Parts: sequence; C-alpha cells; structure tokens
Amino acid sequence: MHEHLLLILGLLLVVMLLVMLAQRIKIAYPIFLVLAGLGISFIPGVPVLKLDPEIIFLIFLPPLLYEAAWYTSWNDFWKWKRTISLMAFGLVFLTSIVVAFAAQSIIPGFTLALGFLLGGIVSPPDAVAATTVLKGLKVPKRTIAMLEGESLINDASSLIVFRFALAAVMTGVFSMQEATGQFFLVAGMGVVVGIVGAHIFYAIHRFLPTTPAIDAALTVMTPYILFLGAEHFHFSGVMAVVSGGLFMSFRAHEIFKTGTTRINMTGVWNTLIFVMNALVFVLIGLELPDIINGLGETSLMDGIKYGLIISLIVIVVRLLWIYPVAHIPRWLSKKVRQDPSPGWKNPLIIGWAGMRGVVSLATALSIPVMMNDQAEFPLRNLIIFITFVVIFVTLVFQGLTLPLIIKLTKIGEIDPILPSHEQQTGIQIRLDHLAVDRLNEKYEKSLTGNSLVGNLKENLQNDIKLHESHLSSLEMCTNRQNDLKEYHEIMLDIFAIQRKELFRLKREKLFSDDEIRKAESQLDLNELKITGNRHL
Repeated sequence: MHEHLLLILGLLLVVMLLVMLAQRIKIAYPIFLVLAGLGISFIPGVPVLKLDPEIIFLIFLPPLLYEAAWYTSWNDFWKWKRTISLMAFGLVFLTSIVVAFAAQSIIPGFTLALGFLLGGIVSPPDAVAATTVLKGLKVPKRTIAMLEGESLINDASSLIVFRFALAAVMTGVFSMQEATGQFFLVAGMGVVVGIVGAHIFYAIHRFLPTTPAIDAALTVMTPYILFLGAEHFHFSGVMAVVSGGLFMSFRAHEIFKTGTTRINMTGVWNTLIFVMNALVFVLIGLELPDIINGLGETSLMDGIKYGLIISLIVIVVRLLWIYPVAHIPRWLSKKVRQDPSPGWKNPLIIGWAGMRGVVSLATALSIPVMMNDQAEFPLRNLIIFITFVVIFVTLVFQGLTLPLIIKLTKIGEIDPILPSHEQQTGIQIRLDHLAVDRLNEKYEKSLTGNSLVGNLKENLQNDIKLHESHLSSLEMCTNRQNDLKEYHEIMLDIFAIQRKELFRLKREKLFSDDEIRKAESQLDLNELKITGNRHL
C-alpha cells in the first residue's frame, strides 16, 4: 500500500513539473505529457503501468464530461446544433464505416465486425487536447463552440458503435435494424436519466441548507451518480452526464446564489480537472511498453504501418466531411445563409483539430481478453496498439502543427462579436443602472437619511460615467488593442505590488488575517477580469 501511494504521489509530482516545463517551452501540455510519458516508460527500472479501463472510465470520464458540459454555452450549442450533430454522429458513423472496410482489406485476419470495433474506438476526437492547443491562439468563437459541442456527444455515439460491434464479434450475430433501434433507446434513455438525476440534485442544492463546501462536494458527486445510474440500466452514461451537466449549468444562477459558493466550486473543479487531464495524458505515454509487449505474433513494424494507415484515414475522412457540412446547408437553406460564411479557413481548423485521446485508449483497453467460449479475443493487442498509434499521430503531429496552420491562415472572427472587454463594460453599465434604479424606487428615504446609501448611489453614478467614457475612448482609439494590452500590463503590475503590500501588512499585524484574506480575494477577482481564463 505504501509503495503504491508513493508511486502515485511521485507520478503527480512529475506531472506537475512536466506541465510547468511545457508552459516554459510553450507546448500544449497534453502533447508534451504524452511525449514525456513515452520517454519515461523506456527508462530502465520504471514500473510498467497497466491501466484498468473500468477505472479510467469511472474515475476520469464522468467529471471531464460534466465540466465540459458545465462550461458549454447552451446558446452556442443550440445555434450550431446542426453542424455539431453532423460531426458528433454523422462523422463518427462515417469514420467507423470507412475504418471498418479499410481495416478488413489491409490487416490479415480482420473481419468486418473487428473493423467496426476499431472504427468505434478511434472515431471520437478528444476535446481537451484541442481546446488546450487552441488556448491563447486567435480562433473564432464559432470554432471553439463547435469543437466543444462536438466533444460532448461524440463519445456517446462512438461508445454505442463500439458496444454493438463488440456484441457482433462475441456472438457472431448483427442486425442493423436492431442496432439502430437500440442506439436511439440507449442514447435517449441516457438523456432521460441525466435530466431526472439533475432535477434531484437541483432540488438538493436549492431547497436544502447546504454550505459552500457541501455544494462543491455535491457537484463532484453528481457526474459519477448520473453515469453509474445510467450504466446500471444499460443506457448511455455519457449522455446522462452531458444532459445533466447542461441542465445544471443552465440553472446554476438559481442554485449557487453566493459568490463564496461559486468561487469555492470553481477552485475545486479547476484543480480536479487539471490533475485528471494531466494524469490521463502522461498515462497514455507510460502505457506503451505494455501495449508493445502484447503484440504477440504481429511485428512492431507491421503494427506501426497499420496504425499510420488508420491515422491517415481518420484525418482525411474528417477533412472531407467538414467542408460539405459547412457549405452544403448554406446552398439549401436561406435561413442558414443569414449567418456569415465560414469560408475555407474555419472548416480547415476544425478538421485539423481532430486529435484522439483518453476515451479511445480506455475503450480499446476495455476489450475483453476472452470470448464467450473462453477462446482468446481475436487481434485484441493489435487493436490496442493501432489505437495508440492513432492517438500519438493525431495528438503530436496535428497538435504541434495546428498553431502553425492558424498562424498561416490568419483567420479572424467570423461572426460579429464585440471584444470581451467591451462586453464586460457594457454589462457593468447595465448592472450599475439597475442598482441606481433600485435605490431610487425602493430606498428613497434611505438616500437622504443614510449617508452610506447616498454615497453608494453617488459611486454608482460615477462608475457609470467612467464606464461610458471608457467605451467612448475605445471607439475613438485607432490603436486600442495595443493600448488595452499596455493597460492590462500596468494593472497586473499594480496588483502584484498590492499583493506584496498585503504581505507586509500581515507581518506588521496591524490588521486581522481575515480582512487581509478578503483583500487578497478582491485582488484575485480584479485580476480574473483581465486574465479571464478558466483553464490552466
């Protein structure tokens, strides 16, 4: 027990150091961690890790999906639902079909059922890798919305394909009509379980006397309970977590009413998701020696060849699918043409962002070792190795070249969207006006009889004038991006000096630690208005 605990703590420490190194050399940490894990796995004496797919699915998948659903804009998801659905379902099915027939034709001993099994495994891209690579790069909001929306439901469609293909291999029987009906039943009932479970947790948060710590703990429990509840009835746990997460996110303003609750929950989830993502990607690299040892009669070079061919297929199929999805509906529908055209750049970036990750590896590892008749599962180790090659090629090759493609295409915002700082200023003006109106309507006597309330109104009015003049200066400024960058740098420098001053005040013991911590929290909130990133 002590050795296992020490190994886990050591691995966590190594992961943290590797992430810091990745940030220093400016490489997206999922890519760097896979490469680092691969390198570490070949160091003599390093323990060979054998991942239990059930543990990966149960521990990692529910919270990662729930967090993605929580931060997904429902408005954007609904607006681009057609494109998202065509990628999350149509592209997954098309990729599975093409991979199935290609694998059957090029890999000796591969049946069509095994081909569909492999296709279901390698068809869903990993959104964490894509959004991490895209972080800090200038890409359209539409691109991010589509990639995040796709990632919410493509895992469900691919796992359902995998489930039916596995059943066909195990039993030797497959009915397209039955599989289609089962698909809609499994996915649809997964959504029902998710919505019902989310309503239960909604009632707990809203009507019971919870605390910020309890609320945060409940949000961590929610995705696991939704996932296990759906899987218990043989429905889609993925769809349950996604639908429940979208519902809870949409109602968050009703159940998390205090700033303390929201800040506490954000801190818990940011830490949890970062650690899980980092561990998952380094484990992918560390798993390779065990995968290679299991190849058996298949040579390593043949395995690499098959993996590279399948990798090329999934990349090309995605690119070929994205362009018709982006443009054909515009030719057929006048309503669709009301939105600005995506051109050729946006589909290229979405197509090239199809990097595979942990779901594909965990799905491959979940293939049973033995058949129902106690015979060995055919070509299991080769399927796992091909999956690893596809993950490695798409994650490293596409991940490292994606920033270059974005830079070369010089893509700009497609839709008419105001810059973030202008939106924030506009929102604050609306809130300040609302506060002033409330004071005038409900607290008229207090305005004259209570000097503090009178000062509050005066400060709000001054803030409104300040924000309005700020917007006017932005509109007049021809070089506002440079000015804004300089302004942000100055503010961050001031915040740093203020933090040092708070530390000195703490040593001088002139003020209580509680009050100093409150001042630190306010500085954190002010800094967050400038940095604005929820991901690491």
